[in-house]
Amino acid sequence: MSGNLSIRGRCFEWRQRTYLMGVLNVTPDSFSDGGDFNSISAALAQAQAMVAAGADIIDVGGQSTRPGAEQITLAEELERVIPIVQALRPEITIPISVDTTRTAVAKTAIEAGADIVNDISGGTFDSEMLPTVASLGVPIVLMHIRGTPQTMQQMTKYEDLLGDITTFLARRIVAATKAGIDQKKIILDPGIGFAKNYEQNLEILRNLRSLTPLNCPILVGVSRKSFIGRILNQPNPKARVWGTAAACCAAIANGADILRIHDVKEMREVSLVADALFR
Repeated sequence: MSGNLSIRGRCFEWRQRTYLMGVLNVTPDSFSDGGDFNSISAALAQAQAMVAAGADIIDVGGQSTRPGAEQITLAEELERVIPIVQALRPEITIPISVDTTRTAVAKTAIEAGADIVNDISGGTFDSEMLPTVASLGVPIVLMHIRGTPQTMQQMTKYEDLLGDITTFLARRIVAATKAGIDQKKIILDPGIGFAKNYEQNLEILRNLRSLTPLNCPILVGVSRKSFIGRILNQPNPKARVWGTAAACCAAIANGADILRIHDVKEMREVSLVADALFR
């Protein structure tokens, strides 16, 4: 591991415990909570509830990345995200991340008080993302994806799933460090559900430790996802809490450092027990 990370006066000590990133989608069309928190008052109340429940990071996103999601304009994304970050910053003390693939959104959000950039494209959708993050001096989450949210589910054929993910992320680490980002500030995400089918999502969770040689903390996002719905025969994402709990437990057992989740109270209890068992 490349070393601990200090963000907004909080030390993230990798391998010591699991950290929780609470999802705050300020979108009308996200797969499980679209429209729930796309006003400032609702978003602030949800963020405060997640902090009280034990979240370590709040992840604010204005662009849905569910399969088939339409790309919104830059102006729309800024309009959704920036007022929320501005409202949250004086009210919560934990780090805020911004879930975006656009440099302009990342830069404006950091200036508004966010602390981390969470880029589902691994810095590939916008050529200015990595140098901009380097100049801002903030951590970045680099995720594996193929195609875009609109096309990714037609791009699930791999010769070597874990090998391809590892190679992609290794190359993104090189690109990020060449752009001037300190490797201690890089977090990796294998991209559960992004250009992966049901069997591949399970394979990634079972073999998560194959990413350990990359020497960066690992973020895993399984919360409420469709592969869990398939196992449970549960079409309602909000009713997949216990399935999410099982997947989160598996992720911790196999080396995850951060869980990106919707149900903070429940997953905090899962992580406390899993940490006692597996760390």
